[in-house]
Amino acid sequence: MVLHNWAFGKTEGPPWPNGDDGKPVPPVFLTHVREVALEGQIVMNMLTSAGIPVLKEYPNDGAFGKVIIGLSGTGLELYVPETMAEDAKALISEDFEEAEDVQG
Repeated sequence: MVLHNWAFGKTEGPPWPNGDDGKPVPPVFLTHVREVALEGQIVMNMLTSAGIPVLKEYPNDGAFGKVIIGLSGTGLELYVPETMAEDAKALISEDFEEAEDVQG
């Protein structure tokens, strides 16, 4: 999936990194999260506290739901810089494993 005009979207956390050519590193899809129970905000805060900037996108008509009812019924898609994707995946998978241990 190609994000159109992604550079104009709102990123959370630290500044978006530039590549060797001086241009912003392209974003890559990290995960799709529900917006119920602040799951999206929790994951974004976890990533930004680790120094990983996050770009969020509401798929389909999710932005409309965010305006009308305060949350997106379609969830939230999170993108991170391509150069930080592996660290971000490891961070969120580690957190989800800990949550399963607590629940299970």
